[in-house]
Amino acid sequence: MKPYRPAFALKNFPSLAPSTPPISVQNVETFIDARSIKTGFDPNTCRSNFMVENLLRKGNLSKARQVFDQMPNRNTVSTNMMISGYVKSGDLLKARHMFDTMLDRTAVTWTIIIGGYVQKSQFHEAFKLFAEMRRHDTQPDPVTFATLLSGCNGAEADNELVQVHGLVLKLGYHSSIIICNSLVDSYCKTDHLDFASRVFEDMPERDSVSFNALINGFAKDGLTEDAITIFLQMQKLGFKPSDFTFAGVLSAAIRLNDLAFGQQIHGFLVKTGFVGNVFVGNALLDFYSKYDCLVEAGKLFDEMPDLDGISYNVIITCYAWSGQHEEAISLFRELQFTGFNRRQFPFATMLSIAANVLDLRMGQQIHSLAIVTTADSELVVGNSLVDMYAKCGRFEEAEKIFRSLAKRSTVPWTAIISGYVQRGFHEEGLNLFNEMHKASVRADQATFASILKASANLASLSLGKQIHSFVIRSGYMSNVFSGSALLDMYAKCGSIEDSIQLFQYMSERNIVSWNALISAHAQNGDAKATLDSFEKMVQSGFQPDSVSFLSVLSACSHCGLVQEGLRYFRTMTRIHNLVPKKEHYASMVDMLCRSGRFNEAEKLMDEMPFDPDEIMWSSVLNSCRIHKNQELARKAADQLFSMEVLRDAAAYVSMSNIYAAAGQWDNVGKVKKAMRKRGIRKVPAYSWVEIRHKLHVFSANDMLHPQMEEIRKKIEMLSKQMEKEGYKPDTSCALHDVDENIKIESLKYHSERLAIAFALISTPEGSPILVIKNLRACTDCHAAIKVISKIIRREITVRDSSRFHHFKDGICSCGDYW
Repeated sequence: MKPYRPAFALKNFPSLAPSTPPISVQNVETFIDARSIKTGFDPNTCRSNFMVENLLRKGNLSKARQVFDQMPNRNTVSTNMMISGYVKSGDLLKARHMFDTMLDRTAVTWTIIIGGYVQKSQFHEAFKLFAEMRRHDTQPDPVTFATLLSGCNGAEADNELVQVHGLVLKLGYHSSIIICNSLVDSYCKTDHLDFASRVFEDMPERDSVSFNALINGFAKDGLTEDAITIFLQMQKLGFKPSDFTFAGVLSAAIRLNDLAFGQQIHGFLVKTGFVGNVFVGNALLDFYSKYDCLVEAGKLFDEMPDLDGISYNVIITCYAWSGQHEEAISLFRELQFTGFNRRQFPFATMLSIAANVLDLRMGQQIHSLAIVTTADSELVVGNSLVDMYAKCGRFEEAEKIFRSLAKRSTVPWTAIISGYVQRGFHEEGLNLFNEMHKASVRADQATFASILKASANLASLSLGKQIHSFVIRSGYMSNVFSGSALLDMYAKCGSIEDSIQLFQYMSERNIVSWNALISAHAQNGDAKATLDSFEKMVQSGFQPDSVSFLSVLSACSHCGLVQEGLRYFRTMTRIHNLVPKKEHYASMVDMLCRSGRFNEAEKLMDEMPFDPDEIMWSSVLNSCRIHKNQELARKAADQLFSMEVLRDAAAYVSMSNIYAAAGQWDNVGKVKKAMRKRGIRKVPAYSWVEIRHKLHVFSANDMLHPQMEEIRKKIEMLSKQMEKEGYKPDTSCALHDVDENIKIESLKYHSERLAIAFALISTPEGSPILVIKNLRACTDCHAAIKVISKIIRREITVRDSSRFHHFKDGICSCGDYW
């Protein structure tokens, strides 16, 4: 090898002066890099290294490899540059292959390859390489430690982090600010804030990065006051805050529940000029969005000099959370015309909007866009797709996406289970819950809420108790939402005593738990307990919401407490400043009509801020049947029949029943003909009862149950005893133009009576009976069950579509007002 000639190098050095044109790659052969003088490298190798470096900087990895392969003499720098090039391109396989073939590795070489595994979140492999580096007697430098420590961001790295820290102390790097900052950051990311604080306190020298690491660590772990204390200490010591500082402080301010403090930080940002920084602006935007400050968030977004995809994501999510769906959709459309990364669009948020408003078409459009941008492969987007399709009732699509998910965590399981339960497919939801349990996926409070709702709607007390055990074992018993869901389940399964006991034992109560108790009393027809619970809630300092008042008005309606209902309706607006919703007006209309105050009900419907809907007119029609008000019944029926969409045939059935009760069979025929013409079918009545953890379902005049012969014998025996007690069948409930004896016979085999008879022959004497019916019970069955409860000396609870009826000793809890 020829010796270097410094004089020659110095003579050509002026060629690097700025006044001369830049040297092209083609002419690089005439150029000798100044580094060749400094390091003593071979000039030809140095030239080639310069070319490789230049090509890598331009992103031309394949051309750089060609130059590298053609180099007659390579050195460690050459190979390090190529390994770094492969690492930056994400091709860790080629980088590792080149690393493994190297004979002479420096600390830089090891650091580059370790960094490659850290970037790929393969920390354990990175740590193995670090250990191998030590075995090769290569001394790590501060950059090596900092690179390795940047991968310690999970609990699984605890053991390795402690070992690295020990080596830092052993090698005397404990005074290196870059290493100490990395240790503080790593301990924060692995939730060891005590160690992070100790390292921070022992640092002989600190900079802004040191403070930022600890501030963000405290903020992430919810130690809000500690984060703010460190921030104030940083200011006091004169360290200049950065965008990361303010991001951490604003994150802490969100948990502090102090809007004024966040606004003070906003003022400080304006003063220091950081408010124009997009990273800080996004953090401030997130702060306002978490406090539901829509006006402030919107104004800030409009005034931000620079926006990025995150800015749009935050403001769109802010509007979506607040129910401002139109604004969110409008901003999403605007986002599509920007040049920001389409893969990072807020697909999950937009899908949640589609799910909440049940807009399948919008959901499908978002899905298509996610597919085009390959964002559908993101787990959070996949989970949202499952939720959207399930809530929109498209279970085939929901299940297909669910089964294709790379990782099925609690979130998608809960989404699809909730979708089935919300749509009334309770058994399907329960089957999926069993599958989830077998897959060893942990249920959370949302999962339990859905499953408890399913067991409540099925009135399966045994299943509800099993889930109660699940909740206890899972550690969610102290959770106020899980407790409220359990309370609601017991109430809907007819066990109001268990509901009250659960409420009394709850360690924490909120408006949800109080509402669950108020609703439990209302459903069971106990108006006094409903109103007492409401007043106790107010006295406890809780502000009643629309749900609270809905239960109160429902209880007043079911128990005929018209004056109390009117008073609470006025209280809702005048004292609690709540705007009544359509369902509150529906309860008031139902209450007035039940008591026969039709003029007041019509006046209320005329004065309310929206048109009466199907529920209201159905309430009017049903009350007209009770009070035999045919004139208003026809008006209500006309309103219902003119609606484009009806939930079911209830309106036609009610009108048919009114005509049948009046003996107007021609009109009955006309109504049935109109039903057939419109393609509407009557929902068949059925009742079910749970015996030994199994549900037995019955329909009127059922002949399919395997024990039907025994059931009918029991009914005949009861009929004879009922006759002795003075029971007389109300044949007006047998709405068919047939012989009187046939009517009497058909009444005996209504679904709820079949269910009660089966329970009597299947359960011990004296045990209570709970029967669920999908429709309202007829007046004859109500009278019959009162007599049966007296004869058999058992409590019989019937939950129909409207409320609970607790029969005992010949008396019903509803007081015959239903």
